[in-house]
Amino acid sequence: MTRSPPASPKDWLAHYSWLWGAGRPRAVRREDAEDAMQDIAVNMLEKGAGAIEEPRAYLLRSVYNRIVSLHRARTLRAAAPLHELPDEHCPLADSAEDSYAASRLADDLVAALGELPVACQEAFKLHRLEGWPHERIAAHLGVSRNMVERHIMRAMRQLQDKLHNHGL
Repeated sequence: MTRSPPASPKDWLAHYSWLWGAGRPRAVRREDAEDAMQDIAVNMLEKGAGAIEEPRAYLLRSVYNRIVSLHRARTLRAAAPLHELPDEHCPLADSAEDSYAASRLADDLVAALGELPVACQEAFKLHRLEGWPHERIAAHLGVSRNMVERHIMRAMRQLQDKLHNHGL
């Protein structure tokens, strides 16, 4: 059962307490929720909470948005460019057969990417190999974020179709 919101709509600290008790999404890590609520509270103190007509709704939406931003940042940090991976994640081939198979795979990968338009190749390389976010690629290529997503999806489908005989 959730508690009712505070009686005074201008008392944002009471809303903050209510949000922590009843409005915090249970699926997120406690630390993320605390960070998000702290950031929002600091923002409200700096800008003045008096200008906010619906503090409870503002806090709830702001916390959810901040949690999503924290999740996206964590996901982006998890992606690393290939040249930064440790050697144990990119082992050298042990046998001549493995070496030949890796060479064929690399050749087929280059050929499959070469069949794509240049924009698709560039978007795929920047995102999957360099770890760039879609927004940065969009600005670099001068296209929308949606178009970057389409380019990457097209490249992924192309690679899936062309490399299926490698067991990928």
